[in-house]
Amino acid sequence: MARWQPDAPGRLAAAALDLFEEHGYENTTVIEIAERAGLTKSTFFRYFPDKREVLFGRGTVTDLLVEGIASAPPAAGPLDAVAHALDALGRTFFTADRREFSARRQAVLNAHTELREREALKRIDLTAAMIEALNRRGVPSLTARLAAKLGTLVWEIAYEQWIDTGNSEDFGPLARQALAEVRAAGAGC
Repeated sequence: MARWQPDAPGRLAAAALDLFEEHGYENTTVIEIAERAGLTKSTFFRYFPDKREVLFGRGTVTDLLVEGIASAPPAAGPLDAVAHALDALGRTFFTADRREFSARRQAVLNAHTELREREALKRIDLTAAMIEALNRRGVPSLTARLAAKLGTLVWEIAYEQWIDTGNSEDFGPLARQALAEVRAAGAGC
């Protein structure tokens, strides 16, 4: 019998990404993903409701952003609280060891309409979670919506730069630079 290995969700995500690249998203089954990861179909469904979700995690990014906003210094303004969260995301999730996987994942997402649609929905959920986290800090609703939407834009810009294979800069500094550019653009409008 095979020896137990840790990180079943990570193994499933890696197996799915390999298979999606090799055979295409549409031509890959949950059973194939589970087998490639050395797991069973029931184990797959313990972690993910369907094969689409295997590339989207289980809310990790959203949870880290919400925690980062909550732990921002009390005097931080709304965008500074979002920046604090993006810094935390760069330190704990968008690390150098995840860059290659993330770039490969994005290429698979870009190649499939269904996955791009799911990614768009996840970003809407991420923005909503940031709005709620900012509201809990006492930020008025309209200001929270604007800061969260700008934060999502900053995240998108920084993420695109971070997964670029020609780039070796860390996510946090890229997010800070994107935030400075967004602020400058807003001041010029």
